Amino acid sequence: MKQLSHNETVNNQRKFPITIVCDAIRTPENIGMCFRIAESFGIEKIYLHENSANLQNRKIQKTSRSTIDQIEHARYSDFNDLILGLKKDGNLIVGLEITDSSTKIQDFNFKEHSKIALVVGSERKGITNINLLDKSIAIPMFGKNSSMNVIHSLSIALYEITNQLN
Repeated sequence: MKQLSHNETVNNQRKFPITIVCDAIRTPENIGMCFRIAESFGIEKIYLHENSANLQNRKIQKTSRSTIDQIEHARYSDFNDLILGLKKDGNLIVGLEITDSSTKIQDFNFKEHSKIALVVGSERKGITNINLLDKSIAIPMFGKNSSMNVIHSLSIALYEITNQLN
């Protein structure tokens, strides 16, 4: 067995019909890692709130590892307007959130939908308006803690979604 270098690996580059909406994600490291994870999973676009840190922030640049230039992204000012616009454009709005009606992520059939907008909320307050979601999904956990870092959750969700769509 030999560990391969970056130059020795070739990924099946592909784009998936997935948009990420970062609802009130403001921590520079989380924003940078969102871009890095999104690029790894072939995501089409990321939306950041206008109050999120500037993408030229040193911590964002470091954690994103140049993926900011590889993913389409935009800023938004009104969460409700953005979500309604994405719905009008044919996106299923899926919140990665623990609610009383969340579906376990592995039990949700993502293949039934042509366009998905995955909404992730802040670690403190969650998603701004869960009433705008079409569905909510949750990652089953087995420890005492009921939540995990937003980017860890996003990574798990994107793995499951792209695995189903692939």
